[in-house]
Amino acid sequence: MKQEEIVAGIDLGGTLTKFGLVNRSGDLLAFGIIPTEKNLHYDDFLKKLAGEIEQLIHSLGENYILLGISIGAPTGSQFEGTIDNASNLKWPKKLPVADILKTIFNLPVIVVNDANAAAIGEMLFGVARGKKNFMVVTLGTGLGCGVVIDGKLLLGTKGHAGELGHIRAIENGRLCGCGRFGCLETYASATGIVRTVLDMAPGKMSGSLLGRFDENSLTAKKITEAALQGDKVALEAFDFTGKVLGIALADAIALLNPELVVLTGGLAKSGDLLLKPTTSYLNKNLLSIYHETVEVKLSEISNKKAAILGLAATIWLQLEELNRVTV
Repeated sequence: MKQEEIVAGIDLGGTLTKFGLVNRSGDLLAFGIIPTEKNLHYDDFLKKLAGEIEQLIHSLGENYILLGISIGAPTGSQFEGTIDNASNLKWPKKLPVADILKTIFNLPVIVVNDANAAAIGEMLFGVARGKKNFMVVTLGTGLGCGVVIDGKLLLGTKGHAGELGHIRAIENGRLCGCGRFGCLETYASATGIVRTVLDMAPGKMSGSLLGRFDENSLTAKKITEAALQGDKVALEAFDFTGKVLGIALADAIALLNPELVVLTGGLAKSGDLLLKPTTSYLNKNLLSIYHETVEVKLSEISNKKAAILGLAATIWLQLEELNRVTV
């Protein structure tokens, strides 16, 4: 019996690492998730991850063969196969992750910026289907951005184009993991909205559902739950987050002229709590020539699928290119 060919997509985030096995039809056959153990030596973590993937393949049975791996990560360089200076990962400044995984699996491995993978996923399977100019903004531990212009990913010289999370949103603002102050991702992200609540005056917190939480227990999910119950502190945090994000997107639109902005990631699960203020502040700050030319939408692909499917698509394309070269 002929074995079905599959590839692995790995979405290495600042908090969680998600991975899945995908066939040529774009079906997600199996999925797994583990914590991103940033305090573990990167070699040990990647070996552990490889073991998890091998177990996942084994769970499918004997009729599957792995052909290649695509790994998405913050500041992943497609050109060099490295993760470069990832502010949310306490690993070497230039981690040769492709070479490490190639040694383990003896298969082709490519590295992709995680937000670029999400953009490919949206273009092929999500709300950006049929669109040639759009941005996908990932709102998780940090903020990533994948940009598609004229139907092609915008990569830049080293593959690091689209680092929207590290534009200066507020002068002399919060310290970012990158070492600078005031970066957008310190405000518009799952961790950013937590910091916004924690920074509020004690007087505001006394009557809030969030007043009983501290920096170790407060999460974006709890802020969302409080906002849905009408908590004023939580609603104010979402309004502020939407304001900072909306203004930044208005500036990005002036540079890129997209027809669509897609919000995805953990914080985007809050739905209209984030979408409405973001859209409102964006429109208030948008250059007039762009009015009614751009939409902001929430991703309709589940969090586990968007990046994984995008990563799988990139390695399938790479494998097809290798086949053309060798034939």
